[in-house]
Parts: sequence; structure tokens; C-alpha cells
Amino acid sequence: MQYSVTAVVVSYNRARLLEECLDGILSQTRRPDRIIIVDNASTDGARQVAYGFAERSPIATKVIGLPENLGGAGGFCAGIAYAAYQGVGRRKPTPGVVDYLWLMDDDTVPTPGALAALLDASDLCVETNGCLPTILGSKAVWVDGREHRMNRPRPRAALAKGARTMRGGAFQVRSLSFVSCLINAGAVRGLHRLPISAFFLWNDDFEYTSALLRNGIGYYVPASEVVHKTKRFGSSDADPGARFYNEVRNKIWMFRFCGDDFTIVGRLTLLLKTARRWAFTWLRAGDRAQIVQCLRDGWHDGWKTRPASNSAIFADIYPPIAAYVDWIEV
Repeated sequence: MQYSVTAVVVSYNRARLLEECLDGILSQTRRPDRIIIVDNASTDGARQVAYGFAERSPIATKVIGLPENLGGAGGFCAGIAYAAYQGVGRRKPTPGVVDYLWLMDDDTVPTPGALAALLDASDLCVETNGCLPTILGSKAVWVDGREHRMNRPRPRAALAKGARTMRGGAFQVRSLSFVSCLINAGAVRGLHRLPISAFFLWNDDFEYTSALLRNGIGYYVPASEVVHKTKRFGSSDADPGARFYNEVRNKIWMFRFCGDDFTIVGRLTLLLKTARRWAFTWLRAGDRAQIVQCLRDGWHDGWKTRPASNSAIFADIYPPIAAYVDWIEV
């Protein structure tokens, strides 16, 4: 297969790591065809790093400088919307070329063969299943080489279709993180879906990839490796502090407004896993009173409010993106 790949990087106040991430993209044995950097109103010089990279990059690069920090959810929503419209939708289709979007945070540094391995897995999916994958995800390791538990998905229990595993150890999954995942741009347009910007952070990638994989095929590809340079090694429920509010509110929003992402059994499984996750978060917390307060506030807002639409959020903050959002979601 022939592919056209747009890398989408979301950045916020990690100038040094952004440089490493972008250098990693340039070091690919199979480089992406274009790059979009979404800066979330950084104040540490990360936006200047992005513009400097765009000026010297041998790959066509677009920088979207948001005037406010919309979190990872809003950043990826903007980047995917722009890529799907400007980078793909307005380009004259090339017969036989498949468009993919390669998503990653600014603390993700892809090893040289990361993208090539994902595209090889796409070819293998076509060979094995007779169809293109909707999403493919990379293996994320920490700075010491250990696999990052917070980014490792579980194998898919009930298959929608296709083979459970493929050569090279790739296995089907029900969701993936935005720490290096390759999304079929046709699925974005076909399902009229973007990440929910109102989530800000936490569960945005889980909700979005679950929606795309409700009836699509997604594989975790260990041969594609990236280094996820988080401050510490561990799972995402390890003492999150004030961010636990977003976990609680967003999970309730998912149950209320994103039920179609899951089967009845899937919703029940998610409910049980969420209860277990919240219990472990409380047990591991250094400040349990803060966790309890976040639970109360998140519970209240999750049931008493609803997420603002992507179109409404960007209409107030960055109107050009609102037009791209409407093109996809309407």
C-alpha cells in the first residue's frame, strides 16, 4: 500500500522535550509527509521552538498557536480537524494512497523505525484481514527501557472482526492512547468524530479510540517503539492529585453521553474497572483528602453539567478550527 502520513504533535510548556520529539520525527526511516504542531499557549518558549522547527524543517510543517490552553483533548481535536480538512480533505485524492494521522504528545520521542513499523503493520492487516486498520498503536517505553504500563492496552476480548493476533506480536485492542497512534483519516471523516475538547485531559484518548474501534480494527504494534518521557514510571492512577477531578467528571460524561462507544457488556466492564481504578487511586494517594474532594466535585459536575461542543469551544477561541470541526462533525 501507499500511504500519506500527517504527524500531529500537541505541545504545552515542554520546550526541551518538544525539540526531542520533533528530532525523533525527522530521524524516521520513513518520514511523515507533513507535520502539524499544536501549541497550547505555552509560556516556556515551546511555541518558539515549534516555529523555529517549521522554518528549517525539510518536511512541510504547520504550527497552530492556540490562544488558550485547551489541554491534550483540545489540542488533538484542533490538530486532527486541521489535518483532516486542510491536509487531506482539500488535497486532490491520489488513487491508491491511504491517508493516516500519526498522533503524539510532546513528551513522546519516536525511535527511528516507529512509523515504518506501524505502516508495515497496516500492510499486514490488509494481508491478514482483507481491510485497512482503523488505528494502530506503538509500544511506549520509559527512559530506562521498561515498557510503560500506563500506555499498554489490554487485548480485545470480543473481536468485531479480523484476526486476534498478527505476525510480529501485534494484537487487537479495544482502545489506544495518543502516545503514538496512527489513525485512518477516512475513519475520522466517515464517523464524523473528533476528540471531545471539553475533557481537557484524561480519558480523551480512551473515549475517542473506543469510539473509532467500536466496529473497527485496531492493533497494538510492539515493533513500533517510542520513548514516553513522563516524569516518573508508573500507571496513570498513581497519585494523580488534582487531575483526578477530570478522571471522575470525564468518566461520568462518558457513561452519560458516549454510551454508543460500547456494548452493554462493555459498559458494565468499564463500570467495574472504573470502580477498581478509583479505589486504587485513593489507596495510593499521598493526599487522600484531595482525592475525596476531587471525587465529590467531579461526581457533581459529571452529573450536573454536559461537555460543550467542539464547535462552540473553538468558535470562541480559534474560529478557523471551528470551521474544520463543523466540516467533520456535522
